[in-house]
Amino acid sequence: MNYDFDQIIDRRSSDSVKWNYYGDAIPLWVADMDFCAPEPVIRALRERVDHGVFGYGSEPPELRPLIIDHLQRLHGWEVEPEALVFLPGVVTGFNLAAHAVTCPGDGLLVQTPVYFPFLYVPKNAHLVMNEMELTRRDDGQYQVDLQLFERTITGRTRMFLFCNPHNPVGRVFTRAELEGMAELCLRHDLVICSDEIHCDLVFDGHEHISIASLSPEVERRTITLIAPSKTYNVAGIHASVAIITDPDLRQQFEQARGGLVPRLDVLGNVAILAAYRDGEPWLEQAMAYMQANRDYVYDYVNERLPGISMAKPEGTYLAWLDCRGAELPGNPHKFFLEKAGVALNDGATFGKGGEGFVRLNFACPRATLERALEQMREVIICRQEHVMHPLSDDEGP
Repeated sequence: MNYDFDQIIDRRSSDSVKWNYYGDAIPLWVADMDFCAPEPVIRALRERVDHGVFGYGSEPPELRPLIIDHLQRLHGWEVEPEALVFLPGVVTGFNLAAHAVTCPGDGLLVQTPVYFPFLYVPKNAHLVMNEMELTRRDDGQYQVDLQLFERTITGRTRMFLFCNPHNPVGRVFTRAELEGMAELCLRHDLVICSDEIHCDLVFDGHEHISIASLSPEVERRTITLIAPSKTYNVAGIHASVAIITDPDLRQQFEQARGGLVPRLDVLGNVAILAAYRDGEPWLEQAMAYMQANRDYVYDYVNERLPGISMAKPEGTYLAWLDCRGAELPGNPHKFFLEKAGVALNDGATFGKGGEGFVRLNFACPRATLERALEQMREVIICRQEHVMHPLSDDEGP
């Protein structure tokens, strides 16, 4: 079936955090889509709800083969069924990984700016954060300085918490980049925990490669986290997967659950099964629409928002806007919220290197995107005109 991604869906009357937190502002912040989920997922959930009984459920027998097939077809990575561990969320997964493979006082290697829940893991697991900044090139794109990567590792560093495709900077790391980081992790005996929740959201000309798939040696040292939540817009239904091929590492991970982390509930099982079984036609159309949105945002920001720039995201549906050249007063997140009525993510919350940036979610109908960008442009132009031609004291406020 053909999906209408231009459809405006009223989310304010729902329980949406994204649409209700900032009142009447246009929300381009929380990383969920303003599109209906795939029709087969909605239908499967409806049929399960219509059944009317919600007792304890069991894992659908076809679920593991579906996920294995998905990984092989889309990403060229073959894993065995026993490697899959089901979890309620990716954030749960990387916190659990830290508890599984580290001891209090150990180091956690993190690259910033990065998805802000990464920054809470050291406190949650009583670790020291070994923080390195990604290197921002003159064209606005980011890369990894491998010499800095190695210098950031200490004698107590035990785990590298990695994000690929990267949130918020939009990189899809190349095989050569992945090999460089993986080699250093092996050399220093680090476990890699790779958040790959955006792995299916990669634009033309780029390829997602799971770092674990590089070699058997890397695979044995890696915990990979995926989910249908970003891919099929079911983030409010908790269903994620850890892929851990090494039996000993998987046992450590399972033991760390300690009866505290549940597996999937009955609706989570239904959603993840329907998404991976029947969601790809929807995903193909959604990616085409979001790629057009990405290109629109890229052109608009770089051509019509004076002093603001961005590199073109290679994956995710998130744009990382550098506002430092616009000479906005104070925090750009606060400026656009208060003056333009547009809610973006504050770059400072993503750690070092995020100050002066905002993150913009373009997974929305084009009309919403156009209105938000136009309001941002208006306040920038107004601001610049005011700076150039300030009112004299007798001209009023």
